[in-house]
Amino acid sequence: MKLIKMDEIQAEQVCWLWFPYIPYGKITLVQGDPGDGKTTFVLAVAALLTNGKPMPECEDTAAEPVTVIYQTAEDGLADTIKPRLEEVGADCSRVVVIDESEQALTLSDSRIEQAIIKTKAKLLILDPLQAYLGIDVDMHRANEIRPIFKALAGVAERTGCAVVIIGHMNKMSAAKGLYRGLGSIDIAAAVRSILLVGRDRESPNTRIMAHLKSSLAPEGCPIAFQLDNDNGFRWVGAYDISVDDLLNGTRAEREPTKESQAVSLIIEMLRDGEMPCNEIYSRLAEYGIGRRTAENAKQSAGVRARKKGAAWYWTLPR
Repeated sequence: MKLIKMDEIQAEQVCWLWFPYIPYGKITLVQGDPGDGKTTFVLAVAALLTNGKPMPECEDTAAEPVTVIYQTAEDGLADTIKPRLEEVGADCSRVVVIDESEQALTLSDSRIEQAIIKTKAKLLILDPLQAYLGIDVDMHRANEIRPIFKALAGVAERTGCAVVIIGHMNKMSAAKGLYRGLGSIDIAAAVRSILLVGRDRESPNTRIMAHLKSSLAPEGCPIAFQLDNDNGFRWVGAYDISVDDLLNGTRAEREPTKESQAVSLIIEMLRDGEMPCNEIYSRLAEYGIGRRTAENAKQSAGVRARKKGAAWYWTLPR
């Protein structure tokens, strides 16, 4: 028998791909109903990473572009996945797929760790969960789920790669959020973060990612994005909606969103004429509004920008 004394353990801090939503070296579950934008959301995250761009609501400077491994059993690579990657602006030279033409991949497949090490990937995406459990695994049996997730968690920890699994939800609409995922509750227990993707029923083109579980940090605020035929994908930013409202398709009374506040403030500031955009950014920051949200609000308000000398000025349309 081997015993470990905790005073001999070197404490380590959790590293984050996207704080506080997706940790490095851990498993994150993204779940939602079919057609609500789970895959599009994850591909948009991959696009930011492959281009070295900061995550939504993160004011950090751009990082080095990273490699992403994306495995899907639901869509074709040529006719669906690549066009969707291109649509969200991903650098496809940094998106890698493990070839499953001769042998299907499972969560316990040794090729996963080999591929992460070979490509130095920082994110592994598996879409959807049930396709990668293996034909002999019943996702409703805890004794079959636990060893598989323990092995995958070991791969994530050894490589430092963030693992994101996309899962569907069951039809138990009256159940609590953690019990809405397909399969055993041990799946929710095994992952360190669960992100719920759903629709804002009052705004059909608006989809929201909300934190359903966070074991390593305080839960993050909901993040919205828009999907429509005319403009495609667009990050919106922080959004004020509860997980219960998102699950139930209802809306309680709430304060205006950050973007709507920013639109009102920008219109008020520009009512008497143009202003330097840096001054507008500074004033919005006093209200806790970041630059990304300000840029989205600028587009929503139809603000025009023009350069005078070395400075940019914003003005309202006539």
